[in-house]
Amino acid sequence: MIDVVLADDHPVVRAGLRAVVDGQPDMRVVHETSTAEDLLDWLAGGDRADVILLDLRFGATRMSGAAAAGTIVQRHRTPVLVVTTYGTDADILAAIEAGATGYLLKDAPTEELVRGIRSAAAGEVALGSDVQRRLLGRLRAPGETLSARELEVLRLVAAGRSNDAIARELFLSVATVKSHLAHINTKLGTQSRTEAAATARDRGML
Repeated sequence: MIDVVLADDHPVVRAGLRAVVDGQPDMRVVHETSTAEDLLDWLAGGDRADVILLDLRFGATRMSGAAAAGTIVQRHRTPVLVVTTYGTDADILAAIEAGATGYLLKDAPTEELVRGIRSAAAGEVALGSDVQRRLLGRLRAPGETLSARELEVLRLVAAGRSNDAIARELFLSVATVKSHLAHINTKLGTQSRTEAAATARDRGML
């Protein structure tokens, strides 16, 4: 039996995931929570699961799913399968770099979700078809692909941060931030930080 934990701040989503999981003969939901902090507390208390289905965002003031995934993988060695509505390059890379075993979008077919849970429980990579297409696109056009750090810088630009603020937040020098922005403009064929942010959004990177 595969023991599954649900971590999502929307009760309706958790109910839907529970129906899918509990409807399978070889898996069951053993816990559900609405915040990443509560999930980490549950694990810290000694409770265990075979797979954690984790959303990426729990609200502006809450720990992100990517941050939680990093802690879960490092401290508890539990496979994390991200199940979210966010399918941008920045979100996917943040989760995978944090150690997530898989990444599925919430509109994925039920069969894909079930297959992903079984794969994650077996320690195998589980990527949804849409996610695979985005990652393959990055591999096929490396000259136009932004690195995880460049995406991080550009996300802060899109949020209205100045170069100085970005440097402080990412613990970089202002010169390094400007260098990242120059590379971003070259790769995207843009002329300014504002245009770069808009272009990245249009292309589904942010």
